[in-house]
Amino acid sequence: MRLRALLETEALGLRLLGGGDELDRTVRGVMTTDLRDPSRYLSGGELVLTGLAWRRSAEDSEPFVRILTDAGVAGLAAGEAELGDIPEDLVTACVRHRLPLFAVNEDVAFAAITEYVVRQVSGERAGDLAAVVDRHRRLMTSGPAGGGPDVVLDLLGSDLDLRAWVLSPTGRQIAGAGEPLPAARAAALAGEHLAATRAGRRSPYRVNVGSTAYSLFPVRDPGHGAAPAAFQDARETVLSDWLLAVEADAGDWPAARLDLLQGVTQLIAVERDRRDAARTVRRRLAQEILELVQTGAAPAEIAARLRVAAPVLLPGLGTAPHWQVVVARVEWDQDGAGVAVEGGPVAQSLLEEILVDPARAGADRADRIAVAHTGEEAVALVPLPMTAAPDPADDAEGGDAYDEAPKDPGLHADALLAAVRDPLTSGLADDGRLTLGVSAAVHSAEGLRGALEEARHARRVAAARPGRVCAAGHHELASHVLLLPFVPDDVRRAFTARLLDPLRDYDRRHRAELISTLEAFLDCDGSWTRCAARLHLHVNTLRYRVGRIEQLTGRDLSRLEDKLDFFLALRMS
Repeated sequence: MRLRALLETEALGLRLLGGGDELDRTVRGVMTTDLRDPSRYLSGGELVLTGLAWRRSAEDSEPFVRILTDAGVAGLAAGEAELGDIPEDLVTACVRHRLPLFAVNEDVAFAAITEYVVRQVSGERAGDLAAVVDRHRRLMTSGPAGGGPDVVLDLLGSDLDLRAWVLSPTGRQIAGAGEPLPAARAAALAGEHLAATRAGRRSPYRVNVGSTAYSLFPVRDPGHGAAPAAFQDARETVLSDWLLAVEADAGDWPAARLDLLQGVTQLIAVERDRRDAARTVRRRLAQEILELVQTGAAPAEIAARLRVAAPVLLPGLGTAPHWQVVVARVEWDQDGAGVAVEGGPVAQSLLEEILVDPARAGADRADRIAVAHTGEEAVALVPLPMTAAPDPADDAEGGDAYDEAPKDPGLHADALLAAVRDPLTSGLADDGRLTLGVSAAVHSAEGLRGALEEARHARRVAAARPGRVCAAGHHELASHVLLLPFVPDDVRRAFTARLLDPLRDYDRRHRAELISTLEAFLDCDGSWTRCAARLHLHVNTLRYRVGRIEQLTGRDLSRLEDKLDFFLALRMS
């Protein structure tokens, strides 16, 4: 739509203060802001709404208007509720930079202007796209005549010769036309998208993976423009936004084609909203069960809720399955202004993405996932399909009893993060961390509280490790791995130095390989024969090296205590 159309709409109550010769500019969106520098959230063509809270003095107007002009916005609308009349210094700056300026009557809500612009712009873009792909209604229908985002991408390929894919923030392919993207390339594109978003670059993001150029368009919630809070911090949505990856360099595209692709992202965002709405029931079930578990409700009451949840998450399942609990936490360093980002909702959407079962077919493979969030963490209830398996003890007695047992060993912490670690590290940049803990499987309501605490404890173990993306599982809570992360750094250094530094110094001087010999000896459980075979040494040579280790450290490798000390020192070094 044109700026002129806004001025001619009496219901909006806009009054032109300058820029009358620029009213034929095209409005592609709307953004409300009171930030001094909103450039990172601008992509060009927006009508910017502001309450002028950023203005402290007359000197603030010039840099603010210059930022908007450099970003290519269509116009500026300033509210009169805060200061009454629009300051003359702002009018002067807009005239100098040829930026159309409107005054918004204090009786007119920004939300009304936003709703009008979004409705008009969305309608026009849909109409433009319909001219290319027949009718836009056909593009996003989820019934037999449509097909969701895949239809949009098919028609982009057939009519505009553009290959495109819709990807999740971790690189999982949600929709695509033709051949799917290789998993490694999709993950690389997702990482580039997250890094560009965190760096505040303007979209579309142009990147090269191998010898192929791609343009990446964020697929954002269409409601973001109506809420100023949505622009306060990119960290609130960076780990949940989809992206449209197009195999082309959009650097030299005409404005009409860029506008068309932005329209496509808005249509895909509608599909994103539909899928998010489908998760509402599962989220509510998870929230109810979590509250019951945390408040110490009776096991019978929790079991009743689990029986309700099981058929929702695993349609066709006759009985309640085993369950695992996964706890995730996303933490951000506070910036200089002390602005904190709530981590619970971010962790919830991210955990829903991580737990998607890649083996499941269908448009939405996340229908086994129920994730709640409480405080700063997200908690997932993951059902494990069961199969009847004979109880060996009963079989020996001639009985017919069966126990329900998982078809597979369930979720493993490291496997969950293996495919998503790289892109998420890009999104977390240098100020965010994701830590995740996984419980063992439980088969009753009585075990669910223990599973929750186990998952939380495993997450704390993961949090004690270095790195931006870390996970730990229940199996690690019964070994030395549980203890080592909590040993203070100075104690670690002193302990390992006392045991290993004499060996390292000797190795540097004589190339004796005492450290590697010690590792092999412990790994072979102190077996002289097996260790000598592994190191391709004569047993006497091995005995000489072990003797030298004992002489340098004053320890005896035939004693269990000394073996254990060396084992822990090697793990902590």
